[in-house]
Amino acid sequence: MAMDRCPIYASFFGALGCACSIVFTVIGASYGTAKSAGAIFQSGIIRPDRLMQNTLCAIMAQILSIYGLVASVIISGNLVEKMALYTGFLQLGAGLAVGLSGLAAGFAIGIVGDAGVRASTQQPRLYIGMVLILIFAEVLGLYGVIVAILMLTRSTLNVTECLY
Repeated sequence: MAMDRCPIYASFFGALGCACSIVFTVIGASYGTAKSAGAIFQSGIIRPDRLMQNTLCAIMAQILSIYGLVASVIISGNLVEKMALYTGFLQLGAGLAVGLSGLAAGFAIGIVGDAGVRASTQQPRLYIGMVLILIFAEVLGLYGVIVAILMLTRSTLNVTECLY
């Protein structure tokens, strides 16, 4: 019975979760940075005094890649040659949870950052509103990390032990 639960390919799903975690969050972070960078540079021409203040959206986008890195490190620390299929599936699910939520958050940060920087350059009072919306977008990635950590802690509890 333990043979069905510990197939040789179970660790492949964990490795796939590890890769999905970092790849999708980095895509989201790079999109968020690239999309908002055009607005940041344009606002730097109009209002050079606000250039550093407007880099907040690019910084928040890069935090998403840290979320993916944390999840990937946790998953890779639990990868072994023989593991339960249940563990591999939960590791894949955790990687997809943090990766896809980081991707969505990166898209949101990029779009909000682009529009927000352009608007706050014209009307500086809009900056606080932009920051609040960026925080809401960033939290989407944080939700994925929380779910991933919960899944990864469950992946080793009451699991079939693969001894061979």
